[in-house]
Amino acid sequence: MTSSGKYWIVLNPAAGKGKAAKQQPVIAGFMEKRNEDFEIILTEKPGDAIRIVRNLPLGENDAVIAAGGDGTCNEVANGLLTRENPPEFPPLMGVLPIGRGNDFSSTPGIPSDTVKALEILVQRKIRPLDAGLVTGGFFPDGRYFINGVGIGFDTKVGFDAAKMKRVHSGIAYALGAIINIARYDPSPVIQIRGDDSEITIRAVIVSLMNGRRMGGSFFMGPNALLDDGSLDICAVHRPASRLRLIKIVSHYLKGTQGECAETYMSRSAHFHLTAVEGGMTAHCDGETVCYDGTELDIKCLPGALRLIGA
Repeated sequence: MTSSGKYWIVLNPAAGKGKAAKQQPVIAGFMEKRNEDFEIILTEKPGDAIRIVRNLPLGENDAVIAAGGDGTCNEVANGLLTRENPPEFPPLMGVLPIGRGNDFSSTPGIPSDTVKALEILVQRKIRPLDAGLVTGGFFPDGRYFINGVGIGFDTKVGFDAAKMKRVHSGIAYALGAIINIARYDPSPVIQIRGDDSEITIRAVIVSLMNGRRMGGSFFMGPNALLDDGSLDICAVHRPASRLRLIKIVSHYLKGTQGECAETYMSRSAHFHLTAVEGGMTAHCDGETVCYDGTELDIKCLPGALRLIGA
């Protein structure tokens, strides 16, 4: 534990299909009862959390809390890592997972129950948190992420799932998978270069993970660690049939896709991906990176942040 500072709680009221707004009095009541120094700041539109966090008058022991889903976590992390005057120590963040998917928070074991998550916050058990940086596509200067980058099938599934506003994230992702299996778009040929490895494959799914889960239920990086200074990659050679793809995707629900012959898994602090045929559709933490990209550079930034975790 460290001496307590102020909690700057950046709350996205639109998260969780609007249910996050109902958690504001719960959060305020808990913090007031504990006599904690806190302030709740509401976002109004995408990108707000980045701007808000960049301009907070942070003290040495202050923590910035992402109250929302994975998008809010991503924006808070980007705000902390792009402040004009970086602090002496890695910025401190926490998570209140009150969004739709809450994939990032599942890896450090932060509960979706708001009160239980608040209990973890005030205990202030702090651990290192790596961040990732993806450069390319819509972000020639780079975009930070803390959960992962998806390329190909899972990105398109995510796009379709995002359109299902009234459906639970896990179900929406499953329905999106069905849509994309039926469509079965052509897959790009991608050269993947790590620090000590290189492979060129016609990849239907590529995931580069700091956390373990995406899409509410799918373990894209089942062995990933948040503080090991590296990213885990899992890429799947395009199978010959839709039926085989269904079988492989089902393995992601248990994190056992490494048992499939079509799966390539590796670990590195730095990856460079080049589409030598076709283009890459990619996202990081749900933020669109490109629709038809040819080059992506992805690296791990060890201990770039600190996380209040379980």
